[in-house]
Amino acid sequence: MKLSTRARYGTKALLELSLHWGKGPVLLKDIAQRQQIPLPYLEHLIRPLVKAGIIKSARGTRGGISLLKSPKEVILSEVIQLLEGSIAPVACVDNPELYPRSDICVTHDIWVEVKKAMDRVLESTTFEDLVLRQKQKWNLKQLRDRQK
Repeated sequence: MKLSTRARYGTKALLELSLHWGKGPVLLKDIAQRQQIPLPYLEHLIRPLVKAGIIKSARGTRGGISLLKSPKEVILSEVIQLLEGSIAPVACVDNPELYPRSDICVTHDIWVEVKKAMDRVLESTTFEDLVLRQKQKWNLKQLRDRQK
């Protein structure tokens, strides 16, 4: 299963907001620059996230975007579902009636297992988890750089 650019960029943008949680709004241009997301694409991604109540947008000199909830309350599966839709590897997983043989098809069973495994990972991962992982990676990089 390959996630779309929309889901990957949306996740990166929310990670950036999570890294700045409690520090006020973040400018879209700053997120775009730090996460290497084209600004027009990022502007397009923000709308559904605002509409879903995940982030808020403020205009003006102190404007920008910020999370409406703490990063520990924002679950990765919620964001992926919003931006990507179903992550089922094949259509018959979500709609077995589309494939009359799904009840006797062994590959259908495998695709269902794949989706369940992906769901477990995404549903058990919060943006606080991603922040912690990001900070660990930064710390490891700093250690490696000092050893050079």
